[in-house]
Parts: sequence; structure tokens; C-alpha cells
Amino acid sequence: MKNFTALLILSLFSFGFSNAQTARVQVIHNSADAAAATVDVYLNDGSTPLLDNFAFRTASPYIDAPAGTPITLKVAPGTSSSSAEYIFTKTVTLTAGATYIIVANGIVSETGYTPSTAFDLIVYETAREEASVATNTDVLVFHGATDAPMVDVQAVGAGTVVENISYGNFDDGYLVLDTANYILNVATADGATIVASYSAPLETLGLDGQAITVLASGFLNPAVNNNGPAFGLWVALASGGSLVELEAPTARVQVIHNSADAAAASVDVYLNDAPLLDNFAFRTATPFVNAPAGNPITLKIAPAGSTSSEEEIFTKTVTLTEGATYIIVANGIVSEDGYEPIEPFDLFVYPTAREEAAVETNTDVLVFHGATDAPTVDVQVVGAGTTVQDIEYSDFSGYLALATADDYTLNVRSADGATVVASYSAPLETLELDGQAITVLASGFLNPTDNSEGPEFGLWVALAAGGELLPLPTATLNTNAFTAAKLVLYPNPASDIINIAGNNIDADVNHTVFDAAGREVLNVRGNAVDVSSLSNGIYMMQTVNYGQTSENKLVIKK
Repeated sequence: MKNFTALLILSLFSFGFSNAQTARVQVIHNSADAAAATVDVYLNDGSTPLLDNFAFRTASPYIDAPAGTPITLKVAPGTSSSSAEYIFTKTVTLTAGATYIIVANGIVSETGYTPSTAFDLIVYETAREEASVATNTDVLVFHGATDAPMVDVQAVGAGTVVENISYGNFDDGYLVLDTANYILNVATADGATIVASYSAPLETLGLDGQAITVLASGFLNPAVNNNGPAFGLWVALASGGSLVELEAPTARVQVIHNSADAAAASVDVYLNDAPLLDNFAFRTATPFVNAPAGNPITLKIAPAGSTSSEEEIFTKTVTLTEGATYIIVANGIVSEDGYEPIEPFDLFVYPTAREEAAVETNTDVLVFHGATDAPTVDVQVVGAGTTVQDIEYSDFSGYLALATADDYTLNVRSADGATVVASYSAPLETLELDGQAITVLASGFLNPTDNSEGPEFGLWVALAAGGELLPLPTATLNTNAFTAAKLVLYPNPASDIINIAGNNIDADVNHTVFDAAGREVLNVRGNAVDVSSLSNGIYMMQTVNYGQTSENKLVIKK
């Protein structure tokens, strides 16, 4: 883009305005018509463009323009060689000493756009180059979306800030806002329905003391507008340049299905009545994904194969905080009978989740009690001196930061700590979980007989990457999600019996053990192997499971 000030000075001299008064002007290109994607703007009949190759969603800085006398602005295609090729022209008279914003908006093409709102240069006469107060951000709003109706703009927590603004109009003056971070909702003109939400991070962007223009830009329905750019809110800074897009406010969310009720074995999940998860199965998890934040959202659970959210069996409305990270666990009983106790189905929300460990050499472990018929328990991490105390159904523990350089045993104890109810191997080092954050869930039923012969109790793990939960009772944390053929050997080091666990492991799996010199010293089958004949040392166990070979280090220590 040219040096605008220099070009204007040349223009002033060319037309005998060397001693004329001036106004300050910013030009913003907001025409979403593909035929006007890049334009040249001429002042009067100058042979050199005032703005050369001026692109959609860019703005000039504020520059001096002739005042007190009519000037003609001509818009030509970006490939023009002179103002004679103009596709639009407009004559205006600027007031000396005043400050203006001029928005190029509307449709140039004769076909392909609905509605075909005519191209124009729309002028705002009392613009600001900076905020009226240094600690504020002054915001001017312009409606430039040709196919969008009259709307309101709401600031979350502050109510309606722009009322009944229609296409081609600026709001009634600047909004004088504290330089903070806001969420803006575009709502129907009656204020009843939120059409879209946007994050306006004034503080994050360091906009204190600045005056900006927020423009509605693009098309609500690109399909009937030449597949043009989609609707959004964009910001023009006083310094010009590319407009800044305001993005939808989001939080990060992982959803875990841990309801052991057969009636909820697979479900459909709807977000604000739109399909979100289809055939979401028990003991699976989504990856962390973006979800709308700042406004209430409604999650509805329906049976798998549902055709709409109207078939819901459960609904819950939550409001997520922008920038926060959540884990939501679907848990409990949907059925009216067949389960004891009937803990009602719910979505349990953990608001300070992690997608990765706080320290690269650790594995951060969140514990959730999701076994409806299990009592309050303690969970002891043997070797780490860490215990989760008195965790009861539907509780999260908070994260345990465990050094990944170790493998652990998890003991589930009675609430008084006196009795070990069950033990599980958690080989964090073996499975190379350094830097990862995982969720360990108590899942299933202690007494399947009283619970429709449902799945048995165990500890299962959800990874941040999502997918099937990983069973701890036998398979611990190993799965094809880590390494295609990785198995887990425990205890390891071993002295007599070594257990081999894995994802869908064959009960008759074959193992060959080699010593440090590469010599075969043992060849056995099964998931529990007697290694008492081996001397102390380090060995390699090669396992063939359903035709897939894996190798695991085995340590013998007696």
C-alpha cells in the first residue's frame, strides 16, 4: 500500500489546494463482493491511486484530506490504470478540522448476491483517532453485512449496548468502555435470541487509549452470496492495516462416557439442539475440543440413533468460562429399575482440567469416582507417598503430579485406610506417559448381580487424546493408542510370576525371553508366566499377539 499522506499532499498541490484546510479520514474496505476484493481508490481525477490494491477487510490509517470544497472519490478495479475505469464514484465535502471514517460497503456485481445491496461509501462524521480517556477503549459499531437483519449487540454482564442497528448504519456514537475483556452477543432486534457470540479481548490486545471500529462483515448465508466470506465481527484500528477478527469465545472440553447403565450404553449428545456426538459409547472419551463459552449452553442426551434432541433422556445447561479447560463425565443411572442404588444420571463438570502435565517429566493424574455402588474410598499411590482421601461417588480428586520416571501401584482402600480393596498397576515410565495428563475413573459395579449384570468395577483411564478408555485391572494403561503392539509386564522387576496384559490380548499368547547376549532362555504361553528359573538380570521378552510382535524389557530381581 502506498504512503497515503505523501499521495494526498501531491493531490492537494495538483488541484491548487496547497493552502487549503484539511480533515482527517480513515477508509475501511468492507465490501464482501468478490468483484471488489481488491480496488484502487482515486481522489478526484488523479492518475495515481490514493489507495492502490486496497483489499477487503483492510483499513487505511487516518490521513489528511482536502476540506471545505467538494472532492470526488472514485473506486476502480485493483488492476486499473486510471480513474477513468471507475466502477463507483461519490462526491463529498469534508469539514475542516473534522475527523471521518469512510466505509466501502455493498455489492458491485449485478448477479450472484441476495440481497444485491448497492455498493456505497458510507461516511461517519465524528470519528475519533484515540479514546477520550487514556484508560478506556472507545468503540464505534458499523453494520456492514448485506444479508443480516436489524440486530442488537449485547455485552455479557452489561446488557444491550447497541440497539436496533440495521445495514449501512453506524451506532449512535462511540461506546466508551473500560479496557477489559468482553463477550459480545449479536442478538435479534427484540433481544430474545443470540445469533452469535464473539470475544472482544480489549485488555489482552492492549487497546487502552485507542478508538476502534467494530464492523459486521461478510454474509450470514454465503450459499446465496457467491459463496463469499462468512459473517463475523472485525475490528479496524486507527493505525490501519488488516482488520482484526473477533473470534467466538471458547473453552476447552473433554467429555467422558462412564455411565454403566445398559440403557445408556451408547448415546447421542446434542449441543443447543444441534448434533454434537453420535453413538457415543460407554467407556470412551472425546479429545479436548473447543466449546462455546460465556453464554449458557444446553447439552442434551438422547438414545443412540435419535433423530433430534427432542428425544432427550437428560438435559443440562452450563455456562463455560472463556479460556478455561473442562472435563465433563457422563455418569449415573438412566433406568427406573434394575440397579441398586439408582444414582441419577448427570453430567459432572471439572472446571480446571489439564490437557498436558504441568511439568514435562511428570504425569498428572485426575481421579474420578464414578462407580455408583462403590462406597467412599481412599486411593493410595504406592511409591509416591500420595493418597486421595475419602473420595465418594461423583467426586473428582484434583490432580496428582507423579514423576513419570517411576511405575506405580494404585491401592484402593476402605475409607478408614485399613483395608486394601483392590490394587492396580500404573506403569507410567514403561508406557512413556511423561508430559501427559490423564483421568483415572472408577467405573462399573462392585456387585453386577444387583445392577442388571452390568460391567464389573475397575479403574479405567481417559487420555487427553480421547478414544476408548484403557482398563487398569489387567491392562493397566497400555493400549494400541500408545504404541501399536505395546504390552505391560507386571510386576516388573519380578522374581517368580510375571503377568502380561494388553489390549485384546490372546489368552494363549506366545512369549520368547532372550538374555542380554540375545540367547533364547525361555519360551512359554499364557498371560501369567513363571520366570523363577531365570537368574537376576535384564531380559527382553518378545510377544506375538494376534500376529503382531512386541518387545518389552523384563527385569528379574530376587
